[in-house]
Amino acid sequence: MPNENPSSITTSGFFYKNPSLKIKEFRAFLGTRLGVIFALNMQSTILYFWVYHITNNKLSLGFVGLAEVIPAIGCSLIAGHYVDQSEKRKMVITCLSGYLITAICLFSLALPMAEKNLTVAIIVGLIYLFVFIGGVLRSFFAPSMFSLFGLVVPREHFPNATSWSSMSWQMGAVLGPLVAGGFIALFGIASGLFAVVCVLMTIYIPIILFIKVKPILKKEKEPILQSIREGLKFVVRTPTLLGAQLLDMFSVLFGGAVALLPVYQKEILHVNEMGFGILRAAPGIGALLTLGLLAFLPLKSTPGKKLFLCVTGFALSIIVFGISTNFYLSFAMLLLSGMFDAVSVVIRSTILQLVTPDAMRGRVSAVNTIFVSSSNEFGDFESGVMAHWLGTVRAVVTGGVLTLGVIAFTYAKVPKLRNFSFEDKSDTKKD
Repeated sequence: MPNENPSSITTSGFFYKNPSLKIKEFRAFLGTRLGVIFALNMQSTILYFWVYHITNNKLSLGFVGLAEVIPAIGCSLIAGHYVDQSEKRKMVITCLSGYLITAICLFSLALPMAEKNLTVAIIVGLIYLFVFIGGVLRSFFAPSMFSLFGLVVPREHFPNATSWSSMSWQMGAVLGPLVAGGFIALFGIASGLFAVVCVLMTIYIPIILFIKVKPILKKEKEPILQSIREGLKFVVRTPTLLGAQLLDMFSVLFGGAVALLPVYQKEILHVNEMGFGILRAAPGIGALLTLGLLAFLPLKSTPGKKLFLCVTGFALSIIVFGISTNFYLSFAMLLLSGMFDAVSVVIRSTILQLVTPDAMRGRVSAVNTIFVSSSNEFGDFESGVMAHWLGTVRAVVTGGVLTLGVIAFTYAKVPKLRNFSFEDKSDTKKD
């Protein structure tokens, strides 16, 4: 349970509007989340740039995403079962240790000795392997952090805490690619870049120790298949949750364009490595600006309708980005896409936190990880394949148009989602 009662400390000002920040353990949660996401996004940016520039193959970018999405989806349901029956802080520490080991392996692979003695095919194959291992770790890490969030923050502060949790994620997502782009521009692809990631992981892992060991809420043991089935059944029988996750999955699946940024940088916009880093960070910068505003102007009314409005804005931004040949317009569209996506992320995450029972958080979050992985990493693979078949610009524009179709369909078919309010605790269908 939370270790402080923030509402009793102040009755006005910044912390009155943001009571979750008065919770010491939640601040440690944010610090860990920020540091790990920063390191992982820095590493991911380096990997995408590295793979494309040693293969000069658009399809190879898609395979980077595929290498992560396969284990992230394949292991998620099993991971959710074990997370619900495990101590959450210990599970997070185990996952972070695994990320550190993976970073050390990538550091070794980027050493001059490895590049001299290994062929490009072997190097790329090993990169895919380490990305695959990262996907396995992610399938356990995401539900563990989601479950820990619910044990640190009181339910009445979920919307506010979700905004700050999203902000910490976005800050890492912004700074990671930006710093990686700067390092690449200055030093090129070098083992020192992965050494920085290793050092960051080592520094940020201990922050999680400021959170106390939490009780295991699911005491009874049950067969793994029965446990997984219960988690799936809950999601399917909760229209608001299912609708929000499907909307997110298909919107990002079709509308994502980040995986193709190396192609835009090199072949369409003709900018240097720093320009690539800036473009990669643009959606996160837009998200940070929006999340900063939400700290002072929190979402309260008609979140369901705002969700659809923002996802529509995201799709339109991606379409304009797809046809742009001007760096500044492209940056502006990516910035807008991040601003729109930030609002929808807060709304979707709050829905997930509010309607999920405490004893089922690991399994429900595991199902959510499947949706997120299907949209993000499989979306990277889809982008690479579409660009290979249709050409880069047509692939991005087609994806944006398909996203608009998904939005219209979901709006018409899931009225509970468009009419959702934060006072709705559950809408699970009864037998």
